[in-house]
Amino acid sequence: MYHSTAMRPRIHEVQVKPSGAPALFAAVSVAAACLVAGPALARSLPDFTGLVEQNRAVVVNISTTQHRTVPTDRPRLPKGFEMPDLPENSPFREFFRRFFGEGEIEEFDTQSLGSGFVISQDGYIISNNHVVRNADEIIVRLSDRREYKAEVVGTDEPSDVALLKIDAEGLPVVRLGTDYELKVGEWVLAIGSPFGFDHSVTAGIVSAKGRSLPRENYVPFIQTDVAINPGNSGGPLFNLQGEVVGVNSQIFSRTGGFMGLSFAIPIDVAMDVADQLRDKGRVSRGWLGVLIQDVTRELAESFGMAKPQGALVARVLDGSPAEQAGFEVGDVLLSFDANPIQRSSDLPPIVGRTRVGREVEVEILRGGRSMTLMVTTDELPADEDVRIATARPPGEVEADRLGLAVRDLSDEERASFDVADHGVLVSRVANGPAKRAGVRAGDVILMLNNEKVSSSGDLERLAAGLPEGKAVSVLVQRQGSPIFLALKPE
Repeated sequence: MYHSTAMRPRIHEVQVKPSGAPALFAAVSVAAACLVAGPALARSLPDFTGLVEQNRAVVVNISTTQHRTVPTDRPRLPKGFEMPDLPENSPFREFFRRFFGEGEIEEFDTQSLGSGFVISQDGYIISNNHVVRNADEIIVRLSDRREYKAEVVGTDEPSDVALLKIDAEGLPVVRLGTDYELKVGEWVLAIGSPFGFDHSVTAGIVSAKGRSLPRENYVPFIQTDVAINPGNSGGPLFNLQGEVVGVNSQIFSRTGGFMGLSFAIPIDVAMDVADQLRDKGRVSRGWLGVLIQDVTRELAESFGMAKPQGALVARVLDGSPAEQAGFEVGDVLLSFDANPIQRSSDLPPIVGRTRVGREVEVEILRGGRSMTLMVTTDELPADEDVRIATARPPGEVEADRLGLAVRDLSDEERASFDVADHGVLVSRVANGPAKRAGVRAGDVILMLNNEKVSSSGDLERLAAGLPEGKAVSVLVQRQGSPIFLALKPE
């Protein structure tokens, strides 16, 4: 162990050496910078306290009750026998009640929790459709613990938005922002009731915008890493200015809890839906009438595109606005009403929010040439009937170059598959280009290299003329849905 005085000459020697002075100065500078950086970094982080104090009162807790009846699994008395009329205090009465029940239906109530926020002083509230779906009673609790029964003004399943109304006046109201100005990396904050803990506050950043989720075609979700858990659904997502920019809706999780993947409905989408529900009681969306898919790298090569982009038209529905405007299978939509289409998932939200009956300009790529079409949107039908058919081979023609066997369709099969004048049925797929492209037995080949396939002979002729080693497109119909694949012939 060294004495403190023994260290002094060593330190003094280092200080007087010319060669050591710059090193010592650098070390002192670094240490000073580290000491200053801590408070400076802390000061650069946002302070959410004022935002929370100003907006707690506009966030509400929503509890729902659903009355359910289910058949009991208790054994029934034999046919012709009835429950005996026994005295209340008889032990046999309890025996019969417990083991045979007093009826075949069991009734009970289920409860769930969610969040919402006030958008008008007279009691209109936005929440999620899945929070109030099938509820028999909805109770809204304000931050001051007042409780109201709420009525459902309207719900919209595609956007997962619900509009509620309570009988109240002079309520505090949120300030609405716009999701268009929201930037990836920007701080955002959520207030809600996760697991029933009222007015819990969580914060994070915007991870991405315009996210498309499975089975959610009409909402370009805002992705965040804000902690969202069951009970947060329907609550507001705030920016640092205290404006609502989204409605917290979904999480992606393997456990049912928070894992850093949270999704919010953009406030512009939610308010458009809420306004339509309040004014008309329903939501109408623009409709184009095409089935689309992404453009892969191989498909982009087959279409002569420099890079994969746009939405590839796999089918044009009969009587649709797209058919009337002249759209064709194989067209690649590059922009819709001046909105660029990078991926196929970009198109449905843009078309959906287009006013019904409005004429818009659509830029497409057809046969390697860019062109513009004018289309007038119609209203999205309540349901689109897409037929699902199954295949039944025999009698086939080999297309050896592609590695598959096909046969012509009968008139009955054409009607069943909904292919009027072209298409051949794939009966077998061997190892080869078709299998590598993803063609399956039971598919109906409609087009090869952008040309219609009317018969098995057509397919042989077209296959023989394909260039070697270059990707070409093949359009198949699978379980009622058309899909483009990229195929490289040998």
